[in-house]
Amino acid sequence: METLIINFMAREKRFAYLRNNLVEQIVFDRPEHRSLVGNIYFGTVTKVLPGMNAVFIDIGEDKNAYLHRDNLPSYVLSSEKQKNVTSFVHQGEKMLVQVDKDATGTKGPKVTGIIEIQGNNLIYMPKGRYVAVSKKIANESKQTTLRRHGGRLKTEEEGIIFRTSSISSTEEEIHDELQTLRQQYQELLQKTPKKPGIIFQKDTFIEMISTQTTKMKAGEVIVDDLELKKILEQVNPKVKYTYYNGKEDIFSANKVEHEIDKALKRIVWLDHGAYLIFDETEALTIIDVNTGKFSGKADYQETVLKTNQLAAQEIIRQLRLRDIGGIVLIDFIDMKREQDKQAILDTVETELSKDEKRTKIIGFTPLGILQLTRKRTKVALSEALQVKCPVCEGTGRILSAETIAFRLERELLEHRHGEFEAILIETTKEVKEMLLGPNEAHKETLTGMLNLKLYFSIQAAAKPYYILKQFGEERDISLKAIDTLP
Repeated sequence: METLIINFMAREKRFAYLRNNLVEQIVFDRPEHRSLVGNIYFGTVTKVLPGMNAVFIDIGEDKNAYLHRDNLPSYVLSSEKQKNVTSFVHQGEKMLVQVDKDATGTKGPKVTGIIEIQGNNLIYMPKGRYVAVSKKIANESKQTTLRRHGGRLKTEEEGIIFRTSSISSTEEEIHDELQTLRQQYQELLQKTPKKPGIIFQKDTFIEMISTQTTKMKAGEVIVDDLELKKILEQVNPKVKYTYYNGKEDIFSANKVEHEIDKALKRIVWLDHGAYLIFDETEALTIIDVNTGKFSGKADYQETVLKTNQLAAQEIIRQLRLRDIGGIVLIDFIDMKREQDKQAILDTVETELSKDEKRTKIIGFTPLGILQLTRKRTKVALSEALQVKCPVCEGTGRILSAETIAFRLERELLEHRHGEFEAILIETTKEVKEMLLGPNEAHKETLTGMLNLKLYFSIQAAAKPYYILKQFGEERDISLKAIDTLP
């Protein structure tokens, strides 16, 4: 049973795809965080990097884009593939580029100079120089026929990818579509502005919804916008379309909002008491599997295998749900038997077959950690919905009150020979208590060492801190002291 729930009414557009009542995918579209993938820009090369065989390009966005030599039209059309990037592009050069991957973290978007213009049956690449057929077309005879037909249609510089729908199209329809796509490319060339900027923007959200609806073999599409419902009804007649006009938000009414909250948590509990821990970094994602309360009814190795299999299924679902990309390391519970490791690999491979993103299983390391990669085209769910904690700056940890108190003590000792009677310290209640000890037992010793009176201005704060606010005469300092929270 497949269900597509679309929240289209508010400024933030969302959809959730469910299979057998389990959320498999959640997509957000915000005006300020809209995906750039597929957009075409007129850009200027700002820096050529021979050591990286790449260039940085100003495309008019906040961050410069990254373009590898292998995606330069001049390189693709050249017969001298061994040459460095400096032979194919120069600083200040103008070119059309298309976003292949959104900016993530400190990195700007990744772009390609091989422009792709999509049609119903074809993907047209003005500088692609090859013919390819969708992997979903399994019939080898049909693949060969399409490749030959593409070779006759295109020029030497052009590239064509035949989409799945081309199987049921006539040669005349494909030829007419190619002519249309060529015309669209020429129109793009006429739009090139004086400054770097966008010249073509995809409506990616409507496109993703339409694509997801097309793939559904049966089930239901629930949407809170009548106009969008009418559009989607033309896409796939096999599914049921329902207009939702309840007062409660459509995601909340269908229990999807709760799944979003769960997808942002570090710990994910499994049905049998085991749990997973997700640690996402810019470079990779580490997932730890723990038995938790799961004990099983068989011997230890069977319990481990069963737990790891349950974990593998949920981990792959979470990768899709959280849209985690890049390198993924999974620390399964240690398995002694090789057949158990193979069983886990089989489970992971089966679950990944449901994933639309390109994935690759590298295998187990000598330490028993499973490595895999998943294509990253946009930011993960956590990065899209959350910001770094301003207190811990994303580390999950802050300096303890005890550590801050010891730092304060050391800094106070640096002033022990000063020519003043008292000092005013702004700090938190916890730091003051750590500095002076239980029942202020250390206060007399400390003031004796310092030879000055200590006064405090106690403040509430998200993390322990201190500031040496003022040195001076005791009568002035004492008036500014606040020993309790205001």
